Amino acid sequence: MSQVGELTLAHALSRVGSLTWISGPVVRARVRGRISALEQVRVGEAGLTGEVIALDHDVATIQVYEETNGLRPGEPLYATGAPLSVSLGPGLLANTYDGLQRQLATIRDQEGIYFRRASQSDALPSRKWRFSPRAQRGDAVHPGSLLGVVEETPLVEHRILTPLGVEGRLIDIAEEADYQTQDTVAMVEDNTGNRRRLGMVERWPIRSERPVQERLEPSRPLVTGQRVLDTFAPLAKGGTAAMPGPFGAGKTILQQALAKWCDADVIVYVGCGERGNEMAEVLDEFPRLSDPWSKHPLMERTVLIANTSNMPVAAREASVYSAVTIAEYYRDQGYHVALLADSTSRWAEALREIAGRLEEMPAEEGFPAYLPSRIAGFYERAGRVRTLEGREGSVTIVGTVSPPGGDFTEPVTQYTQRHTRVFWALDRELANARHYPAINWRTSYSQYTDRVAASWSEQTGTNWQQLRSAAAEVLEQDSRLEQFVRLVGVQALPDRQRWILEAARLLREGFLEQSALHSVDAYCTQVKQAVLLRFFVELYWAGQQAIRSGVPLSQIRPILDVRRLVQLKETVPNDQPDEISHLLEELKTKLEALVPAGRKTS
Repeated sequence: MSQVGELTLAHALSRVGSLTWISGPVVRARVRGRISALEQVRVGEAGLTGEVIALDHDVATIQVYEETNGLRPGEPLYATGAPLSVSLGPGLLANTYDGLQRQLATIRDQEGIYFRRASQSDALPSRKWRFSPRAQRGDAVHPGSLLGVVEETPLVEHRILTPLGVEGRLIDIAEEADYQTQDTVAMVEDNTGNRRRLGMVERWPIRSERPVQERLEPSRPLVTGQRVLDTFAPLAKGGTAAMPGPFGAGKTILQQALAKWCDADVIVYVGCGERGNEMAEVLDEFPRLSDPWSKHPLMERTVLIANTSNMPVAAREASVYSAVTIAEYYRDQGYHVALLADSTSRWAEALREIAGRLEEMPAEEGFPAYLPSRIAGFYERAGRVRTLEGREGSVTIVGTVSPPGGDFTEPVTQYTQRHTRVFWALDRELANARHYPAINWRTSYSQYTDRVAASWSEQTGTNWQQLRSAAAEVLEQDSRLEQFVRLVGVQALPDRQRWILEAARLLREGFLEQSALHSVDAYCTQVKQAVLLRFFVELYWAGQQAIRSGVPLSQIRPILDVRRLVQLKETVPNDQPDEISHLLEELKTKLEALVPAGRKTS
C-alpha cells in the first residue's frame, strides 16, 4: 500500500462526469471517464466527499457523505483514483474525528462549532515526531517488518512497520531525530532494483481487512472489571459482543466503563448516529477521564470517532469501517484493541435509508436484504491474530444495539446476535429498579466461557467454573421460585427454599450490582471477583448444610449482617481480598456451631 497524501480538489482529481439525479445522500452521474466501484469521488462544485456504490454502463450511483442541499444536475463529478481510505500513522491517539477522519478540533478552531460542507483537515496532526530506528541498513524487510518506533503518547509506543507490497533490502534508514510524518525515514530496494521511499504514514481502504499471518483462538479473557460481565458472560480478547438495550438502560455508561477499565492497550470509541447531546457528553467526559492503571489521561490510548444523528446519514456507514481499520492498524503493531461501537442500530438505519433512496426491494422491517452480510462482515474483522511481524494482537468488538421499544426480536438485534458470541442484554426493569449494570443475567450468555475458564482459574487460584455454575444455579432457582412467591407469599415456603431466596438476594445486591461512580467498586480485579463469588457461594452451601442438619432459618439470620455483606464490594479494597476470605471462615464457623451434636452432615 503506497503512501498517498491528503486528497484535495487541486491534487489527484480528474473530472469524469456530470450529475444527473439527486435524492438526499444518493446521486447519479453520467460518466465519461475512468471510474471504479467503491472509488472515492468528489461531488459537485463544492467537492463533497462520496463513494461509488453502483455502476450501470455509463451511470454511476454515489452515496455522498455530506449534505447535498443545493446540488444541481450538471455539476461536475471528480474521480480520485483511490478507494475511500484513512490515514494511518502517529497522531491518531488522543484525537477526535468524524466518520471521514476529519479532525473535529481542527475544524472547530478554523470554522467554529458548525461544520461547513466539504470542510477538510489533515487526518494527522502537523508536528514532528522523534523517530528511533529499530532496523539497520542491509536488513531484509517484508510487509510488517519493524523499521522504527515513535513515542506517540506516554502510554503507547507507535511502531512504524513496512507497509504491504514493500519487500526487499533496506538501503537507508533515518537516524534518531525529529521528523514530520511525510518525511522519508527508510528506503527499500526490491529484487528488480526499484527503490521505495517510506514515511511514517500510509493510507488504507476502510472496506478492506488488513492481512495477518495467522488467526488464533480467542482464549484469553478481556477483563472488564464489571462482575456481571466477567463472571456470567465473559468476553475473550479478539471476541465479539452485542449489547442490546432500550433507551435509559445504561448502554452508554457501560460502554464508558468498558473503555476506562477493560484491559485493552488501545480503545477506539465510535459514536455512530447517537443523539448530539449524548455524544457531546462523551466528547466532554473522555478527555477528563484518568487511565486507572497509569494515572495519565485516558485519551492517551484512545481514538474517538463521532458521527451524531444530525450529521449526514451516509457518514454513519463509513464511521464504523474507519474505526475498525484504525483498530486493525494498532493490532498489527502487537496491541490488544477494544472497539466500542455505539450504536450499530443507527448504522443499520443509515443502510435502510440509502437502500430506500436506491429503490431497492426492502426485506424485514424495511432493512435491505444485505443487512445480515454487512453486520457479519463488520464483526468478522474482530479476532486474535499473529501479525505479519510475528507479534500477537487482537481486535475485540463490542457493539451496542438500540432496538425500538426494547424489542429484541427486531432484525438488527437478531442478526447481531447471530454473528456475535457474547450477548449482554440490558433490561428496562432492572434499570427502573436502580440495579446497575442493568444486565439481565438470565438472558445474557457467552460462548467463550469454557475457553477462558482455565485462565480465570489460573489467575485467581480458584475453581472459577465451579463457582460460576453454582452461583448461576442459585439465581436460576430463585427465578423459578419467584412466580410461586408472588402467588402464595414467602412464608409458605420451607426454610430450604427461603434460604435460596436469601442467598440469591445476597448475590444480586452484593455481587451483581456495581456502581460505575464508586471510588472502590467502579472496577473489580479478577482476584476480588473470584473471592467475592466464593464468599457468597460457600456461604450459601454452609447455610444449606445447616438447614439440612435441622437448624431453622430463624437462627441463621441473626448471624448474617446483610447490610455489611452486600457492602463488602465497596468497603474492601481491590488489594485486600483476604478480608473477605477471613469473614467467610468466621461465618462458616458460626453456622457450623449451630448444628446440634450428632446431626452434622457431610
